[in-house]
Amino acid sequence: MPRKELKDIQSEPDHRNLPINKVGVKDISYPVVVMDRTEGQQHTVARVNMYVDLPHHFRGTHMSRFIEILNKYRAGISTRNVAEVLDDMKRMLNAQTSHFMMEFPFFMNKKAPVSGEEAKMEYTCSLLGDSSVDYYTIQVRVPLLSLCPCSKEISNYGAHNQRSMVTVSIRAREIIWIEDIIEIVESCGSSDIYALLKREDEKYITEKSYENPVFVEDIVRNVAEKLLLHNRVLWFSVESENMESIHNHSAYAQIEIDKISGTG
Repeated sequence: MPRKELKDIQSEPDHRNLPINKVGVKDISYPVVVMDRTEGQQHTVARVNMYVDLPHHFRGTHMSRFIEILNKYRAGISTRNVAEVLDDMKRMLNAQTSHFMMEFPFFMNKKAPVSGEEAKMEYTCSLLGDSSVDYYTIQVRVPLLSLCPCSKEISNYGAHNQRSMVTVSIRAREIIWIEDIIEIVESCGSSDIYALLKREDEKYITEKSYENPVFVEDIVRNVAEKLLLHNRVLWFSVESENMESIHNHSAYAQIEIDKISGTG
């Protein structure tokens, strides 16, 4: 029996004369392979968003094609092939622009500073691509410990501290390792944070942070100084949210610099 041709409702004309900037699929949970500086690659699970534009004369887009494209790259999506993903989205969906974003947990082996005990440390990362530009954006969230300089100065003993969440977004044309970004950030607070610590490690971190107090402003400036020296970085944004331990609010600072135009 011959197969009946099914009607393509999405391709029907629309007469409202309203183009759509972004249409697609959002919050797909999908296994991916990301680049790992030490092991070569790392298997993880991402939350993926994929969008294209839709001209005013089409009623809808073909949602299943996004999943087809994602499945094509199931062996690994990274900074090496995100441009190919964007091109496939435009071609398969007859679009002028395409957008891709995936957020995923990234794990690094990290040794405690004194005991040497090793454990996996988790960081939240995102990879963002936009077909209208010839670079990608990598975003990494790194937790830090920050001890308040003012508290240390005015107190007879002790000083209050914060758990800081530093978010670094970078645009580049060449590969920048996630691990490189993490290491830059972790060198810019009072102390970095670990997954596993023994008592001797806690003593070391407590004393290290007391000797290295930083404001939220210091953190973003410290990170920005190092990123300005990184030749592969074209643009960056650094923000830090310090979750206060003695105030009912968080402290926040942000720096954004376009190294090509020289603007902040």
